[in-house]
Parts: sequence; C-alpha cells; structure tokens
Amino acid sequence: MSIFSNIQSIRLHIPPGVKLVCVSKFHTNETILEAYKAGERIFGESKVQELCKKQPELPADISWHFVGHLQTNKVKFLVPFVDLIHGVDSLKLLAEINKQAEKINRKINCLLQVHIAREDTKFGFDESELRALLASGKLNDFKHINIRGLMGMATFTDDAEQVRREFRGLKMLFDQLKAEFFADDADFSELSMGMSDDYQIAISEGSTMIRVGSLIFGSRGY
Repeated sequence: MSIFSNIQSIRLHIPPGVKLVCVSKFHTNETILEAYKAGERIFGESKVQELCKKQPELPADISWHFVGHLQTNKVKFLVPFVDLIHGVDSLKLLAEINKQAEKINRKINCLLQVHIAREDTKFGFDESELRALLASGKLNDFKHINIRGLMGMATFTDDAEQVRREFRGLKMLFDQLKAEFFADDADFSELSMGMSDDYQIAISEGSTMIRVGSLIFGSRGY
C-alpha cells in the first residue's frame, strides 16, 4: 500500500470537521512529501530537534503540531513556528511557553493534556488539578497562550470498551470545562484524541482531531 492510498482509506472514516494530524516522527522528508502531495497539511512531531531540522526543509504551508512530551528547556526552539502544542501538562510548561512566545510577540495555540489512561507512563493533568488551575485564574496572566481545548491518550489495550469509556469521559470533561470556564471563548473547540489503533472510537466519542502515524506511514525507521 502506498502512503497516498493509506490516506485515502483513512479519509473514508473521517467526517467533516475532524482534523487529521499525520504523525511523521522518525520518517524522512521524502515520506512526508508523499503525504503532502496527497493533500495533507497538518503534521505532528514529538522530538524538538527532529522537528526543528525538518521545518525549514519542507513546504512553508505545513501546519506543524508538537505531539510529544515537551520539556521546558526545549520550548524556545518551537515557539517561532509551531501551530499547536498538544501535550501541555503543567503550569510550569504553560509559563515557559508564554515567556518564550512573549519574546517574539507570538501567541501559541495549546491543548491541555488530561491523564485518562490506566497507565502511569502517560502524562497529563488529572481532572481535579485541571479544574483547580482553571479556577485559579492563573491562565489569564498568560497573554501569549491560546488554550484551544484538551488532549488525551487512552490506555494501550485491546479492550475497546475501556478505550471508549476513557474517551467518553474526556469528552464529558471537555463539555463541562467549556461551559464553566470557556463559554465565551470560541477558540476552546478542539478535542485531540485518537491514534492509529483507536481513532474510529475516538471520532465516535467526539474527537475533533486525530493523531495518526503508522496507518499512514507504516512502521517507523528509528
């Protein structure tokens, strides 16, 4: 199967209004260009150094999303060009993104990552931490950050019902936080959940953005 045909078959399952992030980490520029020629414009990377190398070498109209775990000392390299940071999981990271964005007078789109999986290896706020942060009003101090919504990763399991419950819970939380804290903010509209193994479940539970890598590009060349 070619990348073009992989994308075509995935597109059959993606309704209008759901964005496809082509997760291109560990793949070559040539491979990314195949997806680009198939019409894709949103690409996700999870290593700062790799993304910073690829970005100037690839078409300028690519929308780059950072989908990995971001360390504060790497933020300054991303802020000049990144369109969306998916995994913002601490107040410290928010503060650093705001600080670096202020230096170049950019406003950075961010998603708040929520820990929904039954796995300690995944990052993110738990619900009580997130509510406390939003209620504190601290985010109002960050003039160079635009909170676009939430992101979550389900447990890596063959139990589709567990995955569905986790996604459903995140959608409920998204709706509650939207009503309580972002009712007048049209930008708070994105729910990034679903990857190659579970994106169809995620879409059925309300995802607006799926992150798909191996189904498009095949196994990675590490």
